[in-house]
Amino acid sequence: MATMKFEQAMARLEAIVGELEKSDLPLDESLKIFEEGIRLSKNCLKILEEAEHKVEVLVQDKNGKKRIHAYSTDGEADEPSSEVS
Repeated sequence: MATMKFEQAMARLEAIVGELEKSDLPLDESLKIFEEGIRLSKNCLKILEEAEHKVEVLVQDKNGKKRIHAYSTDGEADEPSSEVS
């Protein structure tokens, strides 16, 4: 599977779900597209995890200076990593 953009992978996943919900496919074809869906979902998860690591949040400190903080999953900013002018 060539590198696919997140949006393209999600659109294909939605199409796969629709095909599987129809239940009119032979078992071997259902398994084939199910396996494709699993690969796509793993690829999407990888893309999301990589994006999560890149996200940084700008916040102001007590002195009014903006600092870049790494984003944490609990919605709180972690310790400042650098100052922004």
